[in-house]
Amino acid sequence: MKRIQIKIISLIVLTLFIMPGLCLADYEYIDINNPFLRKIPIAIPIFANLPDSETKDSVLKKASDLLSETLEFTCYFKMLDRGAFLIDPDNPPLITPKINFNNWVSIGAELLITGGLALKNDRLEVELRLFDTFKAKRLVGKRYEGPADNLRQMIRRFCSEIIYHLTGSRGIFNSKIAFISTGSGNKEIYICDFDGFNLKQFTNNKKINLFPAWSSDVKWIAYTSYLNGKPDIYIKNIKKKEGYVIAKKGINIAPAWVPGKFELAATLSYSGDQEIYLLTGTGKIIKGLTSKYGSDVSPSWSPDGKKMAFVSNRSGTPQIYIKDINSGQVERLTFNGQYNTQPSWSPRGDRIAYCSIQKGQSNIFAIDIKSQDPVQLTYDTGNNEAPSYSPDGSLIAFSSTREGPSRIYVMTAYGTDQRRLLSLRGEQTNPKWSTNVKWD
Repeated sequence: MKRIQIKIISLIVLTLFIMPGLCLADYEYIDINNPFLRKIPIAIPIFANLPDSETKDSVLKKASDLLSETLEFTCYFKMLDRGAFLIDPDNPPLITPKINFNNWVSIGAELLITGGLALKNDRLEVELRLFDTFKAKRLVGKRYEGPADNLRQMIRRFCSEIIYHLTGSRGIFNSKIAFISTGSGNKEIYICDFDGFNLKQFTNNKKINLFPAWSSDVKWIAYTSYLNGKPDIYIKNIKKKEGYVIAKKGINIAPAWVPGKFELAATLSYSGDQEIYLLTGTGKIIKGLTSKYGSDVSPSWSPDGKKMAFVSNRSGTPQIYIKDINSGQVERLTFNGQYNTQPSWSPRGDRIAYCSIQKGQSNIFAIDIKSQDPVQLTYDTGNNEAPSYSPDGSLIAFSSTREGPSRIYVMTAYGTDQRRLLSLRGEQTNPKWSTNVKWD
């Protein structure tokens, strides 16, 4: 993957807080834990030329549109129509000596972003500012410089700053999604950015490949492949495509990385029963994690790595259980429905999303760990499967047949704003969201 570098030449960050000493919890624009979150009206005018720059209007519009689309993906904001803006097109907000915030408040904008560009000899300078229109205050200001083709990265970095200052979280803007696609005629693993951009094929062995799993540092992917005729686990470095193979007798499936460690859990059947084992990142067995009669599959770790959710049919039908790694205690989590699988632990640690088959249809539910009350997130829209939380826990990627062939979709963690991520040849299934990659 091409290494992208962006130089920050100057930085202005004004805090949201009126008085020093307040923490993020004291003053938030967006409560990411609120299932009835109101979208904040935000205005993003077309960017202006920076001084001594004659950037084409099409480039200015492209940059401002890209910022709008990137922020809109979060489902936190309501984008206001530019046709309603009370601005002088010959005197854009960025270079106006004093912004008339009343004009923005009057059209309902609670936040305002202004931007300026200078494109010179394939080098790009971008200046971006976020304002609270009611308080007439600048909240964040950034200036970036880099190659012209780094515009998308600059926009994403600024979006990350915005979300951090509004929520206390870095958001999703440097995360990736791995998934399975049959577009080539075989089940191969593909990787794309959080928004479907920058699609790349990861495996190309013309065999069946399943269950992609990201390591915490996003440097490794573990997956199951039938490359040698039976299900084995391959652990590969993203850049070098080199790694290790777990090919014990029987099945080797469904790897899940331990948070913050070069270790993973996976289901192996070399002993005769399908049990979950803890392994090193090189494939050596550390210890068994389950030892109950029946099939134990689909491990998913809590954010702190102290507990593991998994699926077992030990009670007669597939249900989700949680094991405390230190005490060894196992408790059943799901009781509603006869077929509950594919657990995905929220990065916040409070909920687990899963797939439940009821009345012949697969739908996605989320269950609170403490109350054990399940909430249905998808309804009457084909089969919906394989939920995977975004790194900040605000969104869930999943696969659905609502439009015919299975596609990858995204929704909020509470089931709203469901939309297709991308559309490719064949079918796309089994999405797995990574943590955020470190910015280059």
